[in-house]
Amino acid sequence: EVQLVESGGGLAQPGGSLRLSCAASGFTFDDYAMSWVRQAPGKGLEWVSAITWNGGSTNYAKSMKGRFTISRDNAKNTLYLQMNSLKSEDTAVYYCAKVSTPSAYGTYDLWGQGTQVTVSS
Repeated sequence: EVQLVESGGGLAQPGGSLRLSCAASGFTFDDYAMSWVRQAPGKGLEWVSAITWNGGSTNYAKSMKGRFTISRDNAKNTLYLQMNSLKSEDTAVYYCAKVSTPSAYGTYDLWGQGTQVTVSS
């Protein structure tokens, strides 16, 4: 089955850390770039970060740069998002998404179910 399954969300305190994982199956993971996208309560989708097929290039939204780190392990077909220095405004459902190309410039053609991240004291 072609799918993406996120895990690792939960409750964190402001200033804390969480690591999200996204397990891919049913397609050749290292043929494609991957992204993280989030949706805060009552708001639209917000792009977070992207990584090329081999991890050689990464990009971040301005508000996440320096705090979040995207990575991938192609041997494990898994995408990660390390989130440090969390803020209340990082509270959202986080989705991983498969990009239609290796280079991170393409459309999203597969989404995970999302994992909730709540940042609160």
